[in-house]
Amino acid sequence: MLTTDDIRAAHARIAGRVRRTPTMTLGADTFGTPVPVVMKLEFLQVTGTFKARGAFNTLLAGPMPVAGVCAASGGNHGIAVAHAAAVLGMPARIFVPEISSAAKIARIRETGATLVVGGARYSDALAACEAYAAETGALSVHAYDAWPTMAGQGTVGIEWEEDAGGLDTVLVAVGGGGLIGGVARWFDRRVKVVGVEPEGSRALHAALAAGGPVDVDVQSIAADSLGARNVFARVHATAAAYVDHVVLVPDAAIRDAQKRLWLGLRAASEPGGAAALAALVCGAYVPAAGERVGVLACGANVDLAALSDVVTTA
Repeated sequence: MLTTDDIRAAHARIAGRVRRTPTMTLGADTFGTPVPVVMKLEFLQVTGTFKARGAFNTLLAGPMPVAGVCAASGGNHGIAVAHAAAVLGMPARIFVPEISSAAKIARIRETGATLVVGGARYSDALAACEAYAAETGALSVHAYDAWPTMAGQGTVGIEWEEDAGGLDTVLVAVGGGGLIGGVARWFDRRVKVVGVEPEGSRALHAALAAGGPVDVDVQSIAADSLGARNVFARVHATAAAYVDHVVLVPDAAIRDAQKRLWLGLRAASEPGGAAALAALVCGAYVPAAGERVGVLACGANVDLAALSDVVTTA
């Protein structure tokens, strides 16, 4: 199992490679939430998401093969691995499915990594990536089902606790679950950690209900970042031990949260990055009076034309 020492070690390892993103306490009137929110602005991270933390931790943790690294991704993990590999002078090949947004594909290409687009879903890209790793000896950097990835993502929790302190609850969006696994392990039940998934992409919710990882169908506006079909064993075991529960939000609430982030903070958020806030504004999570609630805003790799349609809709 992942330990808090693993997360501390990751934090030291990636220092200077990633940003210590700010934490802001925002009044209830900022987004129209029932209580003020203590928001961790992780969308200001290098590559636009928290994923850079896990990518750098993995690539810096040990010697890399001559063949370099590869990764399967809906987009954000691929951007992060490609960026980390470029910074560290390693070759990288990134596999993404056809649902990946044009904005994310463009960012991967900008890093100089080799990009392979194919398959309908993330699982198709993952199968192609694993076949490539087996053939070439490249290190396959998993987006969430790996302890170094999860430890890197858990460094968000260290900073959040040090910079905010006194949190009662944190809301964290869930795709494959590496982020919430790392954050929840760091907080170690000192703080209630609540996962937020789209109604149409509920892999962790289903796994916790079933008592183990299960495949789910994926159909959501946030599928390119929160579209894992299965959270797999490491995430399930960690979440079962350290996550309080998972709530589900409709796509309409995610769009609404994107709009509120823009109007209230001028933050350009992708759908997955707005999901945690959506839980508060739509009532999927109802805080107690005086509860100090943290919200993780975790992704900014959005197609600006699509965001414009969201924020200008009445």
